Amino acid sequence: MRVLVLVFSVLAGPVISDTVVAARTLPARTLIGPEDILLRDTNVVGAIDQPELAIGRESRVALYAGRPIRLGDIGPPAVIERNQIVMLVYRRNGISISTEGRALDRAGPGDLIRVMNLSSRATVSAVIDDNGIAFVAQ
Repeated sequence: MRVLVLVFSVLAGPVISDTVVAARTLPARTLIGPEDILLRDTNVVGAIDQPELAIGRESRVALYAGRPIRLGDIGPPAVIERNQIVMLVYRRNGISISTEGRALDRAGPGDLIRVMNLSSRATVSAVIDDNGIAFVAQ
């Protein structure tokens, strides 16, 4: 009976999983490669636990060596730079209007940014697609 209790107490211990940490300090806007991350035997709530979730992504904030990387700290690589001229598209009820706009923020696919319509000088919110086209948010 004692052996059985010992086995269950060992198995019921805390679960430790791998956590992805920065191998070196990475400034914001750095494309993350395999050499930039390490796995640590620790469990940090909210931290990434799979290296493939970080590799190929871009740091949104500075990532410090040895500190866990969280999903909010990284994102897709930017396809639009601040002040870049972009195609601005408005679609609604079967109508599509396209014009040029100026990106007021840096963005990657799926990001919501402000874009200034160059014709009217109005500022709108737009979602960026994979090709860098800004679609006016509804």
